[in-house]
Amino acid sequence: MEIKEKIIEKLLLLVALSSITILGLITFFIFEEGIPLILKIGPRAFILGQRWVPSQGSYGILPMIVSSFWVTFGALALGIPLGLACTIFLCEWTPPAVAMILRPAIHLLAAIPSVIYGFWGLVVLVPLVRNYLGGPGLSILSGSLILGFMILPTIISISEDSLKALPPTYRQGALALGATHWQTIWRVLIPAARSGIVASIILGMGRALGETMAMIMVLGNAVKMPSSFLDSARTLTTNIGIEMGYASGDHRQALFATGIILFLIIMILNFLAIFVSRRRVD
Repeated sequence: MEIKEKIIEKLLLLVALSSITILGLITFFIFEEGIPLILKIGPRAFILGQRWVPSQGSYGILPMIVSSFWVTFGALALGIPLGLACTIFLCEWTPPAVAMILRPAIHLLAAIPSVIYGFWGLVVLVPLVRNYLGGPGLSILSGSLILGFMILPTIISISEDSLKALPPTYRQGALALGATHWQTIWRVLIPAARSGIVASIILGMGRALGETMAMIMVLGNAVKMPSSFLDSARTLTTNIGIEMGYASGDHRQALFATGIILFLIIMILNFLAIFVSRRRVD
């Protein structure tokens, strides 16, 4: 038995190391391809530049960075409250028979290809935004609404697991002290499950920042600094997805450099979110 356990341990270690190695190779490849362009035109000109015209040698990605944040935080503004409300409903008020139907339906949302979300947004959501709110319809608002629904399965599933993992004594103690059901949920259960809820939000934020196909279809892909949620925009990911197929030379390196900035943004946001969650828990 000891020999079998050691073999299994080594195999699991090998799998873990292989995953880390693959991630390291991908990171190395992206940085190797993108760093030369950043050094060539300067980090300041690349990150803070507002003109993206590859044919003229202009590679400024600030409008796309701003657009990415607008779309992501718009999606979180919809996804966080709706996701937490669905989580609380599933954990605290849904009858078991109904929960058996709702949970698979929620998980099914994660299995729907992003192009289907984009097609639905293009056919249904974009005309509604254009007719009732104005603007071209292909806008940050449309992209935020679609992403808000796309990140729901991530937020709901992880938050639900966090709430279910809490000891029953938390709920029993609060109710014994005279707290109402809602006070128990809001004052005891959610703070106790905060780390898992924050983790779900982080993963949802990463999904929103990294989404490409659906955003290509509904954002309008205008390379300009957005001034409202009704403006068309282009995110970092959509820029790579649209232009990588025909880019070459400096243009191709600029797209890899865009990937580097996106990689760093996601890493920084993750570290900040983890730091804040740990600080509040402590």
